[in-house]
Amino acid sequence: MRTTRYSHCIVLFLLLCSCSEKRYRDALSPEESMKTFQLAEGFSIEPFVTEPLVKTPVSMLFDEQGDVYVVEMEDYPYNAEPGQGKGVIRALFDMDGDGRIDSSVVFADRLPSATSMLPWKGGLIVAAAPDILYLKDTSGDYRADIKEVLFTGFFASNSEAQITSLTFGVDNWIYANNNGQHGEVSFLKKPGDPPLNMSGSDFRFRLDRGQFEKESGSGQFGLAMDDWGNRFYTQNTLHIQQSPVPWRYLHRHDFLPSGSTGVNISDHDLLMFQKTPAPYWRAERSAQRQKAFDEAKLDRKEYADGHFTGASGGTFYGGDAFPPEYYGSVFTGDVAGNLVHRDVIAPRTDDLPFVAKRGTGGESREFLASTDPWFRPVNFYSAPDGNLYIVDMYRQHIETPVSIPEELKKDMDFSNGDQMGRIYRVASAGKKVNTAKPGLRNKTSAALVEVLSQPNQWWRLQAQRLLIERHDSTVIPLLKTLFNTHQDARIRLHALYTLEGLDALDFMVVGQALKDTEPGVRKHAMMLAEKYPQSIGQLLQMVNDPSVQVALQATLSLGEFSSPQVMGAFADVIQQRGNNPWFQKAVLSSHAGSSPALLKILIDKNIFSGSAEESRLSFVKDMCYVIAARGKKDEVQEALEWLAHHASKVGSAYRLAGLEGLADGLKQSKSKEKNDPGFIKKLKDYRESAPEDVKTALQKISAAAGDTL
Repeated sequence: MRTTRYSHCIVLFLLLCSCSEKRYRDALSPEESMKTFQLAEGFSIEPFVTEPLVKTPVSMLFDEQGDVYVVEMEDYPYNAEPGQGKGVIRALFDMDGDGRIDSSVVFADRLPSATSMLPWKGGLIVAAAPDILYLKDTSGDYRADIKEVLFTGFFASNSEAQITSLTFGVDNWIYANNNGQHGEVSFLKKPGDPPLNMSGSDFRFRLDRGQFEKESGSGQFGLAMDDWGNRFYTQNTLHIQQSPVPWRYLHRHDFLPSGSTGVNISDHDLLMFQKTPAPYWRAERSAQRQKAFDEAKLDRKEYADGHFTGASGGTFYGGDAFPPEYYGSVFTGDVAGNLVHRDVIAPRTDDLPFVAKRGTGGESREFLASTDPWFRPVNFYSAPDGNLYIVDMYRQHIETPVSIPEELKKDMDFSNGDQMGRIYRVASAGKKVNTAKPGLRNKTSAALVEVLSQPNQWWRLQAQRLLIERHDSTVIPLLKTLFNTHQDARIRLHALYTLEGLDALDFMVVGQALKDTEPGVRKHAMMLAEKYPQSIGQLLQMVNDPSVQVALQATLSLGEFSSPQVMGAFADVIQQRGNNPWFQKAVLSSHAGSSPALLKILIDKNIFSGSAEESRLSFVKDMCYVIAARGKKDEVQEALEWLAHHASKVGSAYRLAGLEGLADGLKQSKSKEKNDPGFIKKLKDYRESAPEDVKTALQKISAAAGDTL
């Protein structure tokens, strides 16, 4: 009897083991895993570095010398214990010059959830929540002996949603994704400055100027910046998004009606061509969620596979080793789908957000897809050799445990694979890889100016950064010549911003840039022109620029001025482009563009007469909301007079929309002026003499002001 029971136990154990094995496959060697890769035609892929020289990699870079560094996140997916972080930055070396890493040294360790890094002044800026650090080796042994906290206070509770994706922009700012997370961030070099509340935004800073501020967007893991400084970010299911209007414009005052600035620019929805089946836990969880949706009678579909759910590492390819049509592509991984996706991005002619399309050949397949479920392409790097490097975290499970039901976690080891990791190099098939190291740190400043003309974006950005770090004024004449003569507009833009970083701009240069043939240069020139009052004449003309991108920037930049001419230009913008919500935001974000004086001009132009258009109704409502939210009684009264006493110029629907905006704005206003008895009496007088169709709206305005009668 005992023997039979014992035998049954063995059989049961073996069955359980068998089920477990079927649920989750074992790891493959790098060579075996590569056999599962289905790569786009015309390309080859090879290992650049594999375990044990690297493990759990999440980010990499080549510095200006060509030295390679990688961030390892061994803590994932758990939060690091205070003072016990397992994050590592490792320096990698190709000792025999064959193009593959054969040695590594720990540059820095015990970091809390390090996710990203950027070269700066011979060291590295590192995102390691709750901090952004500066690490540097001063002895030449590739081990950091300087560790300085630059910023602190970032959200640090979830390694998938922390400060990351440090990126040096052509405008000399360093950008980072913050996923919209809360945090009270301080710059330790400016202890007297108040902390910055990071909720709802991303982040940018300049160490050369001691500046830091919020930026529009809620990027997660992946930040791609094109040659013109347009920023595209990754966030889980939405693999490529854009925030067309910077935070600094949208928050010139505190009263603009709230609304997301992020736009999903993909024209192919969430679909991806996955080659791996959904893992057991995801399939089961999706089934449970779908059952709950169905029982609640919700029109909602939960997908277990074939749709972006773990998008990661969106990276702009600016290299020169791929075929020319690949320049400017954005490569994004989906770690749940075990694939690499390619987008071709382009500006629209009729709207602000760009559009991201599948490239030729990608209509029914991904750039790279694997049947190995351990393949986790978390990040990419467009390198000095012109090729694309894929950072493969390689592990059995990649998901936050808190997102998985307890009963599904019983046979899941979230650390399985934490001693593994691979970085692959993708190159054009048959093309020899250039293994020479750039050595830019050893070049003269004059030689770095020449590097600004390189076709590979990596070289241009490194040269620009080094010139700004050196602040060598002797190259100013060379930069001005480059700006004045180079045929490539991208190089002219680099020259323009290198001059800006050297404090060598003047209105003559900026004025010339405003007339550039390239819209991208004109757009940046307008941002720089905001410091020069004499530029307003050119800006007024540029609201009619044929490029919608330039016209919007002209509208935003004009909002930095208080000249009476500005309101006339804003009226023209609303008359010509007022149906576009981005132009509406651009106008309303400024003080002049949200004033009763502009409302008067618009009414006089009969913009709010005739049949009602939904977009214009929205504008007049938002405009009146801002006016009332400020809580200045004289401005509210002025707006009321223009709405209530110009029936021939204000259609009924527009009047009601404006009055509704005033009521909503007063309700939100914290100003004590709205409670002034004289103001409340004035509102009563309006109500008593008002037409019947507006009395109800005026009653709401009175109630919002505190009238209890």
